[in-house]
Amino acid sequence: MAATEQSLPSIDSVPSLSAEDRARILDLLFEPSAQLHTLSVPLLREKAFPSYHELISAVGMQLTELSESASTSDTQWLHDILGAHPRLGAKKVESAQSQTEQAQLQGGGDEAEKLRRLNEEYEAKYPGLRYVVFVAGRSRPVIMQDMRARIDGSTFETERATNIRAMCEIAADRAEKLVK
Repeated sequence: MAATEQSLPSIDSVPSLSAEDRARILDLLFEPSAQLHTLSVPLLREKAFPSYHELISAVGMQLTELSESASTSDTQWLHDILGAHPRLGAKKVESAQSQTEQAQLQGGGDEAEKLRRLNEEYEAKYPGLRYVVFVAGRSRPVIMQDMRARIDGSTFETERATNIRAMCEIAADRAEKLVK
């Protein structure tokens, strides 16, 4: 069974799926990203994983390897993948998963403006990165407090690692919800 718009196929079937279906799995777990497709679609064909958790960990290792590379092209590649995540509180969010996850962050008024400014401040301090965090079950004030703490007290390298870890946490949560 191939990956449908809102479900994941059996983990056992992944290596035998088409490249398009393996890319769709990555889109469901992470966010749509041509760079992630290029990086990880071959991995999903070459290796059989016992669980989606193991698959997500393997993709996380690929991202970590990019983050530790001295190559500027690897760094740009990673930033493009991390940048596929929508800004928190963004009005337009492409993936259905992100729309659902960010629903409690939508709103108007002062809090929405504060969140917009925090996104801009984060991206100015960490050029090429986007703030990524596992939001499920966390309120907007808690998220904004975390964002402020990361702006004020983190380093570029720590933020890359934190974003990779958050992407994998988000993917693991999505996998639990999408495996049929």
